[in-house]
Amino acid sequence: MTGFILLLALIPAAICVPVSRPDDCTDVYNGGSEYSGVYSIYTTGRVRVYCDMGSDEESVKWTVIQRRKDGTVNFFRGWDQYRTGFGEPSGEFWLGLENIHVLTQTKSYELRVDMEDFEGNKAYVYYSTFSVGPEEDGYRLQVGGFRNGRRGDVAGDSFTVHDGMKFSTFDKDQDTDGRNCAELYHAWWYTGCFADNPNGVYLWGRTSTSGIGINWTTWRGHKYSLKSFEMKIRPKE
Repeated sequence: MTGFILLLALIPAAICVPVSRPDDCTDVYNGGSEYSGVYSIYTTGRVRVYCDMGSDEESVKWTVIQRRKDGTVNFFRGWDQYRTGFGEPSGEFWLGLENIHVLTQTKSYELRVDMEDFEGNKAYVYYSTFSVGPEEDGYRLQVGGFRNGRRGDVAGDSFTVHDGMKFSTFDKDQDTDGRNCAELYHAWWYTGCFADNPNGVYLWGRTSTSGIGINWTTWRGHKYSLKSFEMKIRPKE
């Protein structure tokens, strides 16, 4: 027994042990996969996601849960599809409310949002708290702890106003507005109706109609639809 203990003491502590059923991209990274790409994680089952492994500590080990980049995927969809997810992890993508719920119950997560407009300006923001409740409570959002990123434009906080809201789709209206916000602006955690709208219609820059595009109102306002938008999460250190 003494020899076995001595042998264990000689094993380097930094050896990476692959995680057979990773919860998220941090587990994938810790298992030895250091490059960005599509990997499998486990939530309600095996799920394919895009892992952003980044280039520095600030941008590494993120699990992408939503991405808009070129308008190739239709985001005007009903409850069942927003529940299960759609799109391709390497392109435009929605992970699915049930997957996000299960994922954010396993650990405490922070959220990063990356944005770019059609003039080449980029911005990103952080939220130190992000989770989604169960379906029986309408996949209620918990988000807080906003701060701007260190580089790029100051985008401001367009998301905290949605804290505590249930998720709405055109066929399941759970917002607090007299209108069906999801019928007008696509699916989201609406209040009355929104301050950001990542799942809106993919348009090209400035629009004549307020709110129909991919909006982050504290950065480019209600009448500017962004070129790209990405939401990603990782466990708090």
